[in-house]
Amino acid sequence: MDINIEAQKNILGLQLHTDPRWVDIAGLSLEEILTDHAYCEQKAATTCISLIQKYAEKDKLVNELAPIVTEEWGHFRLVLQELRKRGLQLGKQRRDEYVNKLLEFQQKGGNAEGRFLDQMLTMALIEARSCERFKRLSEGLNDAYMRNFYRRFMESEAGHYALFIDLAETYIDKEKVRKRWAEWLAYEKDVMTHLELRSDRIH
Repeated sequence: MDINIEAQKNILGLQLHTDPRWVDIAGLSLEEILTDHAYCEQKAATTCISLIQKYAEKDKLVNELAPIVTEEWGHFRLVLQELRKRGLQLGKQRRDEYVNKLLEFQQKGGNAEGRFLDQMLTMALIEARSCERFKRLSEGLNDAYMRNFYRRFMESEAGHYALFIDLAETYIDKEKVRKRWAEWLAYEKDVMTHLELRSDRIH
């Protein structure tokens, strides 16, 4: 999917851009950032599988997410291949503080529609932030090969972000989606403000 120029400029509505220092320190910890990236792709694939299982009656969701599972697993393999090519090791999976904070904001009770909406918007937000981080890497790393490597991921994540918003609007009134999305963006800004800037995390 081509990324709209304005969307690139505004980083998909995110209210807080990544501190530029993150790219510099991430570039010094390539093994760690690639390891975390690999697990992010793996978790994206397994989450899509879980959503398909949970919402099997929603035909569009099933049809749209099925190829995303394949794509995300392919991304995991690409990152793993990059680690191996460089003689680096896939390290242990780390606790994802960013995602855990987002999960805390999800509606737990209430109606099924609200819970579904929050699941779609959580995924959209993770993809949007990943896109923003990959954009930073594609522009700021010293290694030209790795800049191009991350540009491809950036374009993919932007498409996934748009897909989850579209799925939300397919099954729920658009005004409800937009209102809740604004709440999510404000919450995510606060999360990002308080998270430690780490070189070994994509988020």
